[in-house]
Amino acid sequence: MAETTLTEHAARVRLNAHAPYSNFKVGCAIRSVEGNLHVGCNVENVAYPEGTCAEAGAIAAMIAAGDTRIAEIAVIADSPTPVPPCGGCRQKLAEFAEADVNITMATTEGGAQETQVGALLPGQFSAAHMAK
Repeated sequence: MAETTLTEHAARVRLNAHAPYSNFKVGCAIRSVEGNLHVGCNVENVAYPEGTCAEAGAIAAMIAAGDTRIAEIAVIADSPTPVPPCGGCRQKLAEFAEADVNITMATTEGGAQETQVGALLPGQFSAAHMAK
C-alpha cells in the first residue's frame, strides 16, 4: 500500500474544520524534523478574529507533542487556486521552519503549487531583530 502523502493528511483533517461562518474549510499537515506528523484545521468563532487557522493548529499540535522544527508543510482548501497561508501564519511557520522548507499549497480538485517558507515571507521578523 502506498504511503499517505502530507497533502492527503491535510485533506483528511480539513474535513474536521469548524467553519460555519465562512464555509471555507482548510487543512494543514506538517512533518517535523523528527519525522512526526502533526495536523490542524481551521476553527472559526462567532467572534470572528478569535478563530484559529489550520496552520496555527498544526503548529500547536507539533509543539504540544514535543517537536520544535518543521521539515515539510502541506495546506489544502476548496478553492479554484491554491491558497497560501495568511500573513500571521506565514510568520508562525517561519518561527519553526527554515527558509528553504517546502510548502505545498493544494486544492481539493487536485491543483497544487509548491514554494518555500522564505519565499512566502521575505524579510521575516526574527529574534535577531530583538537583540540589543
